[in-house]
Amino acid sequence: MALFKSHLNTKVMNQPLSEALNKLMSLYQSRKHPLDYHNLYQLVVMVVLSAQDSDKHINQLAPSFFETYPTFETLSLAQPEDLHSYLNSVRNFGNKCIWLTKIAAIEKALENLPLDLPSLVQLPGIGRKSANVILREAGRPAEGIIVDLHVLRVAPRIGIAEGSQPEKVEQQLMRLISKERWGEIGMAISFLGREVCRPTNPKCEVCVMNAVCCFYNGTHPDNRIFSDPSLFD
Repeated sequence: MALFKSHLNTKVMNQPLSEALNKLMSLYQSRKHPLDYHNLYQLVVMVVLSAQDSDKHINQLAPSFFETYPTFETLSLAQPEDLHSYLNSVRNFGNKCIWLTKIAAIEKALENLPLDLPSLVQLPGIGRKSANVILREAGRPAEGIIVDLHVLRVAPRIGIAEGSQPEKVEQQLMRLISKERWGEIGMAISFLGREVCRPTNPKCEVCVMNAVCCFYNGTHPDNRIFSDPSLFD
């Protein structure tokens, strides 16, 4: 089974790049998300809280929050202000408390949570990135590709995407990568960004992508990305 598409409109992915991406997938495939959740309810809450904040910070404060609010049912009884003492160190905590109580009021119970992308993104505080994370961790078929801050930095460095808009980068990756691999490639690139391709002082010498990386080799990604100008506006 081909992991990556060989033809991108008039552009063609070269064999070394395809092989490097396969190695990246092999290295990180199926690794659990860094958020330390223990059930789907906890995942949804933590994904909402982690936007523009760090997974490490959310992992630290989550246990005390879930001790008081262990389910959607208990959270649905709370007012946003009730959550402040638990979450006031989280970035944008005021809005996130509103979003969480609204989600709980809508869903009432975990079994009511929709597990498809169009429905998830209708919930307060859940965009495409968050919905893609939830679907991956829930083991559901991918409907998009996770593009977090790490992917947004690393994919253009490698040369498989361009730009700084998450949805544009996601569209480019979706055109490049076979659908059956959408669920894993985003997190694989994200883990690479967390562990190797850091914002400063990236560990290029040990990176599995260094042979084909545009950043490392000082090359331009002309022959790698889909040549549709609308994807790069």
